[in-house]
Amino acid sequence: MMADVIRFTWGGNPLGDFIIAASEKGLVALELGSDRTSSQDALRQRFPGADLVEAAHELKDVVSKVNRAIENPDFDAAIPLDLRGTPYEVEVWSMLRALPVGETTTYGALAAQLGTHDTREVTAAVAANPIAVLVPSYRGIK
Repeated sequence: MMADVIRFTWGGNPLGDFIIAASEKGLVALELGSDRTSSQDALRQRFPGADLVEAAHELKDVVSKVNRAIENPDFDAAIPLDLRGTPYEVEVWSMLRALPVGETTTYGALAAQLGTHDTREVTAAVAANPIAVLVPSYRGIK
């Protein structure tokens, strides 16, 4: 079995630096932060069996789209995502992505939609979101 290949690069805008990482299927990580060593170490921990390959040239269009999405939340970046998490986490993240820009919800409302009243599970799923901005974790929660 071949190892998963995760390509990554860094980007930046007036709000700060970020790292993006993508599989063949789509974006697997978008994290804000300026410590490149820590960011790369976090990718290694998240994808322990993967070959990490720096790919600035191949991902430059994605960096540009991410920058536009950060600057303008209404912009549809149309970046394919490869959401990797438990089925529950992926469902929570998909619900967050479905929120219209400017609309908010609560952990309790999300939990109720998922058929549970345990907001701790929703909170944990939101906190585990590896794709900042494009999966609007805290923008959508009030």
